[in-house]
Amino acid sequence: MDLIIGMIAGAIGGNAAGGLKKNLSLGVLGNSIAGILGGGIGAQALSLIGADGVAGGGMDVAGIIGPLLSGGVGGGVLLAVIGALRNVINR
Repeated sequence: MDLIIGMIAGAIGGNAAGGLKKNLSLGVLGNSIAGILGGGIGAQALSLIGADGVAGGGMDVAGIIGPLLSGGVGGGVLLAVIGALRNVINR
């Protein structure tokens, strides 16, 4: 469940990052795809270091916040990296 939450949050984070930094935006679909991938990676990374179990896991609010934040940040970061690489290649 953490992975799904992370991927959804990643899509939101990717689109938010694309909206804030227009020069890195890949369009709505590209932002969403990059965000989903980054969100999944972020949620898995949180799970691997064991931080997802801090609040006991589960479906309570505290158990959802970790994957939500890591997914959103991961989605935004991956979009920024891909957008920056695209800008460098296109110059």
